[in-house]
Amino acid sequence: MCNDHPSQLTRRHLLGASAVAASAALGGSLVAPAAAQSAGETAPAPNDISPSEALQRLIDGNDRYVNNVSRNVDYSADRAGRAAAQYPFVGFVSCADSRIAPELAFDQGPGDVFVVRVAGNFVDENGLASIEFGVAVLGIPLLVVLGHTSCGAIAATIDVLENGTVLPGHLPGLIDALKPGVEKALADKPEDALAAATAENVRFNVERLKTATPIVSEAVAAGTVEVVGAVYDIATGKVELLDM
Repeated sequence: MCNDHPSQLTRRHLLGASAVAASAALGGSLVAPAAAQSAGETAPAPNDISPSEALQRLIDGNDRYVNNVSRNVDYSADRAGRAAAQYPFVGFVSCADSRIAPELAFDQGPGDVFVVRVAGNFVDENGLASIEFGVAVLGIPLLVVLGHTSCGAIAATIDVLENGTVLPGHLPGLIDALKPGVEKALADKPEDALAAATAENVRFNVERLKTATPIVSEAVAAGTVEVVGAVYDIATGKVELLDM
């Protein structure tokens, strides 16, 4: 993640201090290109858009994907430009399930999305650090926690909670991370436990991101970043935004 966003640190004034600190921690390689910009440079970065514009871009892209009219077919286009810098306009916390790929589901090309993937799409310390980098250094205006139908990690958590199943290896640690949202959903005794738990796990992690100090919470409070939750339907390809 070095030398990949030369203009961001001068563009997000609110998070300037955080960005400089992050860049310094990564060896300072991101500070020098920003400082080298000419004082008269005014062209905005490609991802210098509002959270609402970023969300609409995703909605439009998912509509294209669902209707099989995706426009991203030439992945070699602008390869040289991407080698010099990246300007993602959205950051995802997505499941590791092989059936969901945010780039495809929202019809976005290389360099457009910044994805953290883990089974069960939950936020841990490592994932949060990656998201903080995306917000503070890359200037991402929109964060999406993306769950999906038929999630095996959520189903396994339900099984552990309801049946006392003991899982091998490091899987119990994953279950512990998913318990808060799943337990809340099961407490309401929903008709479709898997669907309810999937949605509630997304909501739980949206709130965790919104309140994650210091970087994400400050950006959310300032209105420069929005955090939303959604569920991808594997059968149809449609993404549903969740009410928070």
